[in-house]
Amino acid sequence: MARLSLRGIKKRFKAVEVLHGIDLDVNDRELIVFVGPSGCGKSTLLRLIAGLDPITDGEFLLNDKRMNEVAPSRRGIAMVFQSYALYPHMDVYENMAFGARLMGLSKAEVEARIAEATRMLRLEPLLERKPRELSGGQRQRVAIGRALVRKPQLLLLDEPLSNLDAALRSEVRLEIARLHREIGGTTIYVTHDQVEAMTLADRIVVMNGGRIEQFGSPRELYETPANTFVANFIGSPRMAMLGVEREGDRLIAPGIGAISLTRLPSAADRELMMGVRPDGMSISPDLQGEGFAAQVVYTEYLGDSAYVYVKMGEGAPVSIRCTPDTQYAPDTPVKIRVMADKLHFFSSKTSQRLAM
Repeated sequence: MARLSLRGIKKRFKAVEVLHGIDLDVNDRELIVFVGPSGCGKSTLLRLIAGLDPITDGEFLLNDKRMNEVAPSRRGIAMVFQSYALYPHMDVYENMAFGARLMGLSKAEVEARIAEATRMLRLEPLLERKPRELSGGQRQRVAIGRALVRKPQLLLLDEPLSNLDAALRSEVRLEIARLHREIGGTTIYVTHDQVEAMTLADRIVVMNGGRIEQFGSPRELYETPANTFVANFIGSPRMAMLGVEREGDRLIAPGIGAISLTRLPSAADRELMMGVRPDGMSISPDLQGEGFAAQVVYTEYLGDSAYVYVKMGEGAPVSIRCTPDTQYAPDTPVKIRVMADKLHFFSSKTSQRLAM
């Protein structure tokens, strides 16, 4: 069992504060993903939990026990690094056995744990190979196996798939999801890839600038983002954002167009940010009626669907999800119409989500 609590966690390197008071509760057996852009503090936070760096301020509790001063080897935590960190002169068996032997386990117990880990990770044919004789995906599975042999209360994974190609990332991601279900432990997974976060996590921590922007299920983050940062970071292609002005029941984007809505945010703000995802818009060559004027940039064909990228005014290109047979030539003038129930509204001043 592993319940994790962080209370006001801060981290400073000399005069620079990189984590600004992190509060977080993780339940037993959850798979939590830390996600955010490079430099947001997610790997730093993971290192504080592992005990590899000291906490500047705040409190870290594991199963209600304060861990700030507990040595890394006594925390019951195992960490898998981005670089694998395998011993090149040892074969797979010895790499997996090394940490377990340092724990003072008997030879029989070490062998039993390695047998269990290799079965779960399908490593039995590779036990006598050296790391240089393995593929990237195999090395990553050995690194995970070495952590599992310790039978940790908490498993930490720091961008474990970033060195793999796209096909291997998909394969190993499925392995990690299956492994989490099989061992039933608590896992914290760090990535900058929001697709990994959405497909793996029970709950996601979205970080930015050393702070937590939102913590919730993948569905909560996708359907009700707390602010424009989360709205833009979660979802691929990203959410389209358009500055609009409210005039009664109409929303007007100067120089682009207007729409009428029966339901608008309850806040009194006249200027709003309106967000809509690619599947919440339609595109038409019919330029009459309400909607937003746009110009086609290019069409991206993906087999089962297509994305048409358009430019509205001076903003960045936005994408509209269409049927795979959709084709528009570049520079074609079109009209974009939005689905009222798919709209998200944010304050132009604070960037926070507005209640309807």
